[in-house]
Amino acid sequence: MKNVCLFVLLCIATSAFAQDSLRVQVRNRLTQQAIPGAAVLLLGTTNGAVTDESGNATLRNVPAGPQRIRVSGVGFETLTQPVTIPIPDTLRIAMAPSEEELEEVIVTSTRTGRAVADEPTRVEIIDGEELDEKANMQPGNISVILRESTGIQVQQTSVTSANATLRIQGLDGRYTQLLQDGFPLYSGFASGLSLLQIPPLNLQQVEVIKGCQSTLYGSGAIAGLVNLITKSPTDERELSFLVNGTSALGLDLNGYYAQRYGKLGITLYATHNRQRAYDPNNDRFSDIPQISRTTLQPKLFWYPNETTTVSAGLIYSDEDRTGGFLPVIREQTAEGYTEANESRRVATQFRLDKRFANSASLTVKNSFSQFRRSIGVATGTASSFYRFDGNQVSTFSEVSYFKHREKSDWIFGANLWTDEFRNENRLSSSAPDLLVYQQGITGLFIQNTLTLSPTLSLESGLRGDLVTTRPYSTSDREAPEFFLLPRFSLLYRASEHWTSRLGGGLGYKAPTLFTEEAERQSFRNIRLTSVRDVRSEESAGLNWDINYRTELTDDLTLSINQLFFYTRLNRPVILDFIGFSLAQQLVNARGHIDTRGFETNIRVVYKDIHGFLGYSFIDTKRHYNGLSDALPLTAKHRLYMTTLYETERLKTGFEAFYTGRQQRSNGGLTRPYWSIGYMIEKKWSWGRNTKGSVFINFENFLDVRQSRFEPLVTGAPQQPTFVTDIYAPTDGRIINGGFKLKL
Repeated sequence: MKNVCLFVLLCIATSAFAQDSLRVQVRNRLTQQAIPGAAVLLLGTTNGAVTDESGNATLRNVPAGPQRIRVSGVGFETLTQPVTIPIPDTLRIAMAPSEEELEEVIVTSTRTGRAVADEPTRVEIIDGEELDEKANMQPGNISVILRESTGIQVQQTSVTSANATLRIQGLDGRYTQLLQDGFPLYSGFASGLSLLQIPPLNLQQVEVIKGCQSTLYGSGAIAGLVNLITKSPTDERELSFLVNGTSALGLDLNGYYAQRYGKLGITLYATHNRQRAYDPNNDRFSDIPQISRTTLQPKLFWYPNETTTVSAGLIYSDEDRTGGFLPVIREQTAEGYTEANESRRVATQFRLDKRFANSASLTVKNSFSQFRRSIGVATGTASSFYRFDGNQVSTFSEVSYFKHREKSDWIFGANLWTDEFRNENRLSSSAPDLLVYQQGITGLFIQNTLTLSPTLSLESGLRGDLVTTRPYSTSDREAPEFFLLPRFSLLYRASEHWTSRLGGGLGYKAPTLFTEEAERQSFRNIRLTSVRDVRSEESAGLNWDINYRTELTDDLTLSINQLFFYTRLNRPVILDFIGFSLAQQLVNARGHIDTRGFETNIRVVYKDIHGFLGYSFIDTKRHYNGLSDALPLTAKHRLYMTTLYETERLKTGFEAFYTGRQQRSNGGLTRPYWSIGYMIEKKWSWGRNTKGSVFINFENFLDVRQSRFEPLVTGAPQQPTFVTDIYAPTDGRIINGGFKLKL
């Protein structure tokens, strides 16, 4: 009997001592960020815990042997995990966001994968819903999407061909990086057309960062960057079509397909855009050129396991764009001025993402881009024909490593960017293939995002770039330039309603031939090789914003954002005449450009009604070569107002723009003007999977045109003189409508 009692006591003691604690760490599977408030439960018991701000929880008195735990959290899919107790280390759980919950907006441009509200760097997000609305207005390109953002100006550079570049906070387009999924594909020789050649239907969101971003993205991100994030395939098939026609005789056909099949996924985007030459002011010269463009973007995804994603994509675009004297374009006569742009773009994208169990990830990226463009200017006689043919080939390769710690995130990386431009114009050069320049940039960067306290976060970074443009200078030897670029962003959460961000850094722009001035002249009478003799432009910038958000009632939300900015650009590259001739060359101006100002954004949401008011004050001045005045064609005052009403069946919106006076190249001032638009969309559904809508949009229905203020073209059709400065719309009122179909 004593032996039996001793055996029972021994079993009880063994059971008591064979219990252990289980440490659990819960993170977002996509972003590797900690998930606070997740519930961890030992199945079959009431033993549970809730994760803290770092995503950690501890279950105590867990019996030894095989066990099962369940982890659940708001916005994430519940999962069950088998585990054998004891385990010597922390059990790491990766939770997938629930598709049924409202998805949190995650920023990708800063590479930390944080929610936009937790990112120290100020990022503006144009989400899928807003992109869908803007697609109703102009499905052929993204210019409308960016034009309607406060502080951004789309600057037209050609009357007849309608080429355009993007300005942020008053600085020329070459100081803004235009990216797709983090790849620099749309700069250089393509920059004057890129805005007009990128369709929006396959975009998930657009991220806009204003101010210097050279630490992560190197040359060219002085004014900021625009990152176009494309959609990824999901288990649910997406098949959609959009057909749009315009009163300006334009037609847009778009199709998008995406689906994931187990370990494989695919997206395919195809679009064809046609436009007849359009002349709303009856001067017999096109205000919208004749266009034929086809774009294909297939992309393949491979998921070998839960921690690895590999993607490879292709971008192909073919466009013919001709503007000028309408009788020539319509083949009614052979004499008259025309300007033709023929362009071909081929680009590849490769990306590998590998996540590790220690809250780290590795990313490898590579892209190749070739852009051919031919500019032909003719008057109908061979003696006055001008042609410029160029071929730009660029590559981009990058390796980066991300490491998440309890209080900080680290990013280490290196990249190599190469660029080569050749003038292939046999009419103007005895050489069949003239190398204009060859450029290489090697960079190393590091960034840290540190949580100093619950109210304070600091993001700091440092980059070192070695830039080589060869042959460089008159010695035809390599003369590399080195840049050390620090940057910081500070986020302060004063309360639940008030936040503030302060950021700044140094930047640079490597020597480039492709300026707005050169684009405006179609590169005529410019000594192209002078790009070898200029130095890189350097900058310093600072941004500070204050944000207030509150729910006034259950149905009424108010948010206000006030941004202040300043950027100084040293040694700007400009065109200067060579002696007393008409020829020009690129030179570094002796002086600087500075831009300062503020942006005010107010958003109100009441039930199904959304209202937005944006105002920007931009004061951009040039201080070089004896000049000290405003930078031409920069509107100091711009106002944007919009309202949107949306239900399950109806979407309708109204918008109004005000653009203030701008300084002309000759020192005079332009006229201010208003532009007003209206859109309505009726939605419908048929069965479980088929949805569609019909829409109509009245763009600029007051028919505001620069030709109402002054003639755009004077002189004979064979030798016309075009207005130098384009400061207002040239196309006037346009009505477009069509339908969307999702199967």
